[in-house]
Amino acid sequence: MKGLKKVLVAVNGNMGVLDEGIRLAKDEKTWVTVVKVIPEYDGDLELVGIRNIRDVLDSGGDNAVSEIKSLAESERALIKTRLERGEIHEKILDVAREERCDLIVMGASTRKGLINRLLGGNTLEKVLRYATCPVLVVGA
Repeated sequence: MKGLKKVLVAVNGNMGVLDEGIRLAKDEKTWVTVVKVIPEYDGDLELVGIRNIRDVLDSGGDNAVSEIKSLAESERALIKTRLERGEIHEKILDVAREERCDLIVMGASTRKGLINRLLGGNTLEKVLRYATCPVLVVGA
């Protein structure tokens, strides 16, 4: 994959995709942006018994960003991290356009149900369908 200048790594629960993105960045001597997208919560937050539910909902993203930064430091890799909120596939595509990425690296989950895969409800399938640059899929 010669000629890459910018790579976007979209992380989900599997950090193996980040390992692959860092390896690729080192091989290609390219810039890497890592994005973690937190879906919007549209429910009624007042009915839940947790006082600071927004903090609880965001903690997964903050933990992921900390883990990404820690891994980047241990690998001595320069990585830009972005924590986004919204529709996951849309935010991944938006960040790829904004950062002018030449490649998107994503993980493939085998945990999705058959119905979800058949109806195209999978984030990976949506990114593959609408991306304006190549997408590298890393097995989970």
